[in-house]
This record gives sequence, C-alpha cells and structure tokens, in this order.
Amino acid sequence: MVHRSAEAASVRRMSKTQTSPTDRDPSHASRPAIATPGASNPFNDKSHLYLVDGSAYIFRAFHALPPLTRPSDGLPTGAVHGFCQMLWKLVADSKDGDGPSHFAVIFDHSALSFRNEIYDDYKSNRPPPPEELVPQFPLIREATQAFNLACIEQEGFEADDIIATYADQARARGGRVTIVSSDKDLMQLIGDGVVMLDPMKNRVLDADAVMEKFGVGPDRVIDVQALWGDTTDNVPGVPGIGQKTAAALIEEYGDLDTLLARAEEIKQKKRRENLIEFADQARISRDLVTLKTDMTLTISLDDVAVQEPEDDTLLGFLRQMEFNTLTRRIADGLGVDAGDIPTPKAKRTGARAADKGAKSNGSGEGAGSGSAPSDAAVEAATAAALTPPIDTAAYVTVTEIAELENWIAEAIRVGHVAVDTETDSLDAMQANLVGVSLATAPGKACYVPLAHGKGGEGGLDLDLDAAPKQIDMRAALDALKPMLESPAVLKIGQNLKYDCLVLKRYGITLGPLDDTMLLSYALDGGRGNHGMDDLAERHLGHRCIPFKEIAGTGKSQKTFDQIPIDKATTYAAEDADVTLRLWTMLKPRLVADRLTTVYETLERPMVSILVDMEHAGVKVDRQILSRLSGNFAQSLARLEAELEEIAGKKFNVGSPKQLGEILFDDWKLPGGKKTKTGAWQTGASVLDDLAMNEEIGEEPKRLVKTILEWRQLNKLKSTYTDALQTYIHPETKRIHTSFSLAAAATGRLASTEPNVQNIPIRTAEGREIRTAFIAEKGNKLISADYSQIELRVLAHIADIDALKQAFADDLDIHAMTASEMFGEPIEGMDPMIRRRAKAINFGIIYGISAFGLAAQLGISRSEAGDYINRYFERFPGIRQYMKDTVAFARANGYVQTIFGRRVHYPDINTKNPSLRGFYERAAINAPIQGSAADIIRRAMVRMPYALAEEKVDARMLLQVHDELIFEAPKDDVKKTITRATQVMESASEPAMSLSVPLKVEAEAADNWEAAH
Repeated sequence: MVHRSAEAASVRRMSKTQTSPTDRDPSHASRPAIATPGASNPFNDKSHLYLVDGSAYIFRAFHALPPLTRPSDGLPTGAVHGFCQMLWKLVADSKDGDGPSHFAVIFDHSALSFRNEIYDDYKSNRPPPPEELVPQFPLIREATQAFNLACIEQEGFEADDIIATYADQARARGGRVTIVSSDKDLMQLIGDGVVMLDPMKNRVLDADAVMEKFGVGPDRVIDVQALWGDTTDNVPGVPGIGQKTAAALIEEYGDLDTLLARAEEIKQKKRRENLIEFADQARISRDLVTLKTDMTLTISLDDVAVQEPEDDTLLGFLRQMEFNTLTRRIADGLGVDAGDIPTPKAKRTGARAADKGAKSNGSGEGAGSGSAPSDAAVEAATAAALTPPIDTAAYVTVTEIAELENWIAEAIRVGHVAVDTETDSLDAMQANLVGVSLATAPGKACYVPLAHGKGGEGGLDLDLDAAPKQIDMRAALDALKPMLESPAVLKIGQNLKYDCLVLKRYGITLGPLDDTMLLSYALDGGRGNHGMDDLAERHLGHRCIPFKEIAGTGKSQKTFDQIPIDKATTYAAEDADVTLRLWTMLKPRLVADRLTTVYETLERPMVSILVDMEHAGVKVDRQILSRLSGNFAQSLARLEAELEEIAGKKFNVGSPKQLGEILFDDWKLPGGKKTKTGAWQTGASVLDDLAMNEEIGEEPKRLVKTILEWRQLNKLKSTYTDALQTYIHPETKRIHTSFSLAAAATGRLASTEPNVQNIPIRTAEGREIRTAFIAEKGNKLISADYSQIELRVLAHIADIDALKQAFADDLDIHAMTASEMFGEPIEGMDPMIRRRAKAINFGIIYGISAFGLAAQLGISRSEAGDYINRYFERFPGIRQYMKDTVAFARANGYVQTIFGRRVHYPDINTKNPSLRGFYERAAINAPIQGSAADIIRRAMVRMPYALAEEKVDARMLLQVHDELIFEAPKDDVKKTITRATQVMESASEPAMSLSVPLKVEAEAADNWEAAH
C-alpha cells in the first residue's frame, strides 16, 4: 500500500513502515527559522567563527551508529545520539588551543530552495531520507539548542548558502572562519582566513586540499563544478567532461565564460560539440553551484557568540532522549552531577548485522522439544523468491475489465495474491484510491489504474484532451471485491493496515491476509527496520524505485493520480512483486524459527482490530479544546501581567537570559549558577530548587512558582489544545489516530498523528485535555485499565512468593513491599515509607541504580544502595531472574516474552562495557514489558468476538499502553464493563496460566478523563 502525494513525496514508501508525527513534513518547510543565539559579542579581527554543516552531521551520525530507539515509546533516536556525540566532541576539542569565539550550527530548512526555480530537476535524483531518520530532524535541532548553540536555518536557502554568507561577513570584518564539514561544495569558500575542518578525519582543509581535490585553486572551483556537474545534486554540467578535463580546461582558458566563448578552438570534436551545444546548461550549472554570500541573515554574526551550555537544559534533554551513558559522560565533562538517570524499558531495536543465534530453546512453539526443522525449506523459498530476477519492464498495465478478470481468476487459482493500493494521501481516512497493483507469482505483476488524470488540477501532463483509458472505478471494485474478500484467497501486503482502511471506505473488507512487515517483525524484532525498501535491499538485494524518479520534485512534482500510467505501472507493480517475493522468503522461516504462534496470535490478528479502531476514531469536542486554548491563553496573559507586577518591570518570561537577570541580578536569589560566558542558568531544576527553598521570601517564591506555572501552561497550549484541533476529521468530527504495530521491539503499540498515548495526566490542566475526548450522544466512554501489570508479570516470571501472595490477597503492593523490607506494619504506615517502596518496586523493573534512587528519594547514595540490596535480599528471585536472563541473551542473542516473542540483542556481547551493560539492562526489562504488551494484544484480539457474543453495541476505540477505551450505548455499559474486564483478566489463558491474578479497573463516563 503505497499512498503518495506531492506533500509526502520526500518520505518514500513511508506507509510501507510505521509513520511518525514528523513524517509528513520531513524538511520542516512549514516551520519558521529557529535559533538559539548566544550572548551578543561584536565580531572583530580577533574573533574566530565555527560554522558546523549540521545537515551533513545528521547523515554522518545516522550512518555511523547502529539503529537506536527511545525505550519508552520506540521513537528512533540513533541519529540524535550520534549527533550529540559528535557535537560534544567538537565542542570539547575546540576548547583546546585556538577555539572559537563564535559558533553556529547550520541546517537546510527544506528540500527546496531558490535553485529549484533555476532548474526544476535540481536534487531530484536524491533519495528521500530514511523513514527512521525523518522524526529525528526536529530532535536534532532541539539537541543543538540544548547545547546552547545557535541553530540556524532559513527558508528558500540551503545550509551552504547560510554558511557562505556568514563566512563572507566574518572575512570582511577581519576574523577567521572554520567550516566544520567535508562537503566539496563548500571548498569554494576556502582562503583569506577561511578553512574547513573534516571532523571525521580531524583534518584541516586549506587551499592545498582544494587543489588536491579539484586540480584548481578555490577561486576556480565553481567553474570546474559547472563543467563537471554533480550527479548527487543532479547538476547537469556538460556531458562527457569529467573532473580532470574540467580542471584542465579552466586552467588553460582561465574561466568558464572565456572557455565557452572560445569553444570553437577545442581540438577534440566531441568535447567541442558538447561545449557549444550545452553552453547554457553549463551556465545554469554555474548558477546552481555558486553559493550565495549576500543573504539577509535572521541572526547576526555578533549574536552567535560562544555560550556555555546550561547544565540543566542539556542534561535534561539527554535524559529525555534516554541517553544514559552519554548523559553521564557529558555531566562529567561539565563537572556536574548527572542526577537520576532511570534505566530504560527496552533498548536498541536494530543492529549492524542479523543475529545468527539459536533457533531452539524457548520460542513459544515447541520450545525445548527438540532441534529446529531443517533449513532446506527456507533455502528453497529463498531461491524461489529470487527467481526470476526483478524486471520492472515485464509488468503489465490492465485497462480492460476482461483482462482484470483474468488476473482475478489467476489469483483464485493459485490461492494467494499480493495487493497494494495507490492513493493520493498518507491519511487513510481521507485518501482517494488511484489504482491497485496485484502479483500472483514472483515477476508476474500488474497495475490497474483507476483514477489517473481525473483529479488534480492540470491532470496528466500527456497532451491529451481526456484522461487515459482506464477501467471504471466502480466496475473494477465490483470485480475485485469477491476475490479480495474471499476466504479461499490469501491477500499479501506490506503494512496492510493502511490498504485495509482505504478499501474499507470503498466497501471492501480485505481478508484473510499476511503482512510482510509483521512477518519480519515477528522474525527479526530488534534486528533492523521492517519497511519495504529496507526489506527489499536486505533480503532481495534490490533497490526499489524512488518516488521522485517518477513524480519529479519541487513545484512540478505530481500526485500519483497525475503520473503517466506507464511510469505508475512500473512503480506500483514493483511494490506488489517485491512484497510477494518477501512473503515467499519470510513465511517459511516462521516454522523454521518456531515463531508461527507469535505471528498468528499476536501479529496478524491485530491488523483487522486496529483497522476497526482507527476507522471508528474517537469523538473530540473542538469547542472544549478551543475553550481550553483560550483559557490557557488568558491564563498565560494573566501570569505574564502578574510576573511583571512582581518583578517591577516587563520582561520576556520565555527568554532564559532575561529570566536569569530578574532572578539573580535583580532579586539576588540564592543558588544561581552562571555559565562560563556569564549567563545565568534557568533550567527546570534551578527553578524547582528555588520553589522549594524555604530560605527565600514569599514574594520571590511567588515569582518562581508563577514562572513554572507559565511554562507548564504554555506547553499544554501549544502541544495539545492547539495541535489536537488540527487532527479532527472534517467529516466524522473525530480523531483517527494511527497505531503502529512494528514500532517497539517489545511489542508495545505506538500512536501517531496524533499521539493519544502521550496526553498528560499528572496535572489538573493536563487532565482537562482528556475531557475533550467525549462519547457520542446516548453513549458513554469506558476506560478499562490493567492494574500494575508489569509488577505482576515480574512476580510471575521471577517467581517471587511474597509478591505473588500479595497480589493474590489484593494487598497494597507498595505497602506490602515496605512492610517486608522495613518491618513496618501495613496498617497506619507512614506514607513516606510507602513512597520509598513504590520507587524501588518500579525502579527495579527499569534497572534503577543507587544513584538514581538517591536522587529520586532525596537520600544519600549509600542509603539508596542499602535499600536496593535489602530488596534483593528479601526478594532473591528477582536477582536470579536478572542473572538468568542476561546469560540467556548472551548465549542466544535474544530474550523472549512468556508467549514466545523474541527481542533480539545481537550486540549484547560487545567488548564495550558501557554498551554491553546497556543491552543487558534492556534484555532484563524486555520480557517484562513485552509480556505485558502481549497480554493486552491478546485481549484486544478477543474483544470484538466477546462483545458480539454479549450482544452489546460497544466498540473499542483506543489503546493507551495498559488501558483500553471503549464507546458503548448507556444501556450496554454495565454488560460491556463486565465482559471487557473478563476478557482482559483472562487474556493470558490458555497459552499461559499466570501465577498471579490480573486485575482490571473499569469505569464509564461522558468523557475520557471522568472515566479514567
């Protein structure tokens, strides 16, 4: 199911994997330029400016490290981690010797610039960014700001232009410039105080390096590039002229204009003819490669002065990303305490190479019952998937109903067919169907165009008076519907949830089905990306056609319904062919790897479940969100006025600089810390400490608490009440989030566009947001939530008798733990003692350290260490579980849940001790979190049938980690709660009879918050 539009073209086959909130705008073209300028410091002839090519840093960081995801939500963060490492090293190294006085990190604002107006095909052949990289772009900008460095981008210009303008201004003012990049396009700037630094090789590039690279000096680089061209950026140049020839010509004639004027003098016939014929193309190429040095910059050179990072801000960002080791390393470098760094729930979901680990011993399908079946079937399937070789020219365009019926008959005959839809949008709830592709055998694929040239303004660029010949949409769907719904024909696809949702809106219920993304996820969870492009390269050695190759780029880029049908056929049919080949190769591995049960019970059934949930959506009251936004705006204005009154002057509460001056210069509050440049730190921890400081007066405390309140409200307004309104469907008036099945390696679902799993509930204002999620008139929303499911799973897996008995007796588990550890009676227990036990209970699941527990409880590290040791002494089974799990992971390269899901950690035996510890803690947590995720999946799969048996008109709308949200008529609420609770509490059976009871708490109300 590839659904491509002009807006989403740069995210090639995004729908073939799981999307993220930023996938629809990978270039952030709609965002304003951003910056975190340092303190103003006039740039002069003593100044030294560092300009970091941030866009190049991103891709180097992305490719330099194994894939990494944030444990708490599966967000890809590998490039962010690598970027932070590289930036920290650069900042640290630059302090040795002649470091910078001014420093800026420059990014490309979008994929388009003024050069696309000069030449439509400029950079059109560049592949789109990898799907897992797209959501990391805004995080990398946040990282730059967290380092307190200027973060600069400007619409309509490339990063190189911004760098060139800053360099030119610095040179004009007598200063020196170091451009941190190895990009050859920037070499034209070298000279007169400007050098480049290749950070990977730690090599300074000067005029000699330019001569080595281009064969000419920096002043002639542009003319050489104009002749040579650039295949990477699709700069055409002059055909037949390579780098050495271009350098020789420019060296002989002096410059491009002179060469073109005297082209008739060239002795070589072909070279002479090309220079004459493609003279204008050479001039255009020169315009494309010439960097602008006269931009109007949004941030002045004076305002990018070096400024030390604020400890709280930088470390807070690193903690938010869950970069534990890097947080400690940078904290040590800053000379500060790293603070509480909770060990994550899961870790890296990818690795450099596939794990070759054992195929037996505990896979959930005959584990321990003998050796795995022979690999002969897998080898035969692999050979079949690769035969014949992929030939996109062999694909067929189907424009006659009789021919379509022949393909349908063939699918029925063989009993399976790969299916893929082409649409004009990424939003399955609003996408228009453009065509359908089918494949019945490797190499045998077709495309059925249905709506080309009938939709978008301008139609097809085919010089035709009417749309090309196609089968009538309704006639084609009527012909396809019986086969697509037939239980005798298996439908195969990649991320079929999207196709199912699109076809559901056209009256077709697709099924039964196999999903290659989920096959890969079940087989190789934790061993790489499961998108089609990645799978094709990994398993088939085939690079799929990039969307830009058929749709173009820039203003001329077409939506799929505007693409000529011959090109559409090659592109769309390839999807079906590749998908069928992947299925042929992957499906037999389920048996060989003993993972059929995992796929059949935890993966495949979830597709139809989520299709129904996403199609149903959840009703949202726009007026409530609008009212909350208005209320928050008024509150913000009130707080700003109150702050002005308290401070005695007007200031920008969002400005850390002005805030620091108010708190520590004007009010002389204690505890202030300055960076090396003299700016006050005003991070959250600084304000929290001030708010709790009993030594400051009531008025200063009022000032600080008001600032904290302003910050909280500002985030709620911008992130939630404003943003959620944009996701309300224009027709259904409901929000239709997209659930990602193959997001986290442990099996936890993710939610995007919008992320309904991340709505804050810890504050009254945050909980108000959930009041906007409402039931239809005459209905109620029901929230059914597992109680402490991960602790219960831990008690079962680690076989902790005391914990199991407490759960069986329905005791307060935290009070019981406190009683066991500290000898305190449960009745009348000091709340502080219970709080400590609660922190330890949950901390143990995530591998909390004595350092982290000490920070969380406000006690000494030795006391926290004593607590943890006492916990393990009282519950020795937990420590033994940890040892056994790590040993299993080291031996096999994976761990597994109680239902057989495997989470791979192929690099767990790395010689890097910190990285090894990282993987070990992840391996310890994965069976707990993964088993809990599997349990709720099992409950979701059974739920529709159970509710139908109960004869209630209830439907499941949302899954939020351990909570399910339903909507039911008022008269059916009681029966729905009873039946849903029964299903959830018995979800592990009969596959696994847990030694602790599962408990579900369920309530009904008119809105989500009231039901929770």
